[in-house]
Amino acid sequence: MARTTFSGPVRAGNIFNTTGTTLGQNVKNVGQVVMVQTEKITQLAGGGNTTIVIPAQSQILNIFLYVTTVWGSTATVGVGNTALATAYTAAGAVSTAAIGVVQVTPGTDATRTAAFVDVGATDVKIVVTSTTPGAGGGVGYISVIYQQAANLIP
Repeated sequence: MARTTFSGPVRAGNIFNTTGTTLGQNVKNVGQVVMVQTEKITQLAGGGNTTIVIPAQSQILNIFLYVTTVWGSTATVGVGNTALATAYTAAGAVSTAAIGVVQVTPGTDATRTAAFVDVGATDVKIVVTSTTPGAGGGVGYISVIYQQAANLIP
């Protein structure tokens, strides 16, 4: 299957500026395309640095962890970036005790919520930290879904 690579945020829609009030004719309808990056992670590696890099000023819409082999009954992971390991969750906030899909959220923390809204002025590399690194055979995939260069925070 062929692949196409773009060098910037992909936008879709056919009306670029609002010049009136008639939907479909003169009201802006351009939006950003949602992107996703996924990578396999393991307990043996402690999760660790991923190769997932989110572009500067992007908005993280969702992070999912797909646990395919259980880490252990009490094992957990946290999700952050290379600048701050707890940028998106508290340490050990995500359960890896059962096979399935876990939605990763910032919880009620204002700083982490702000990091989801806008990752900051520079690209960020996603990091997964395990409470029991190297202790077992846990395996999973992390997917980060984002809107590239949303520029929501000036």
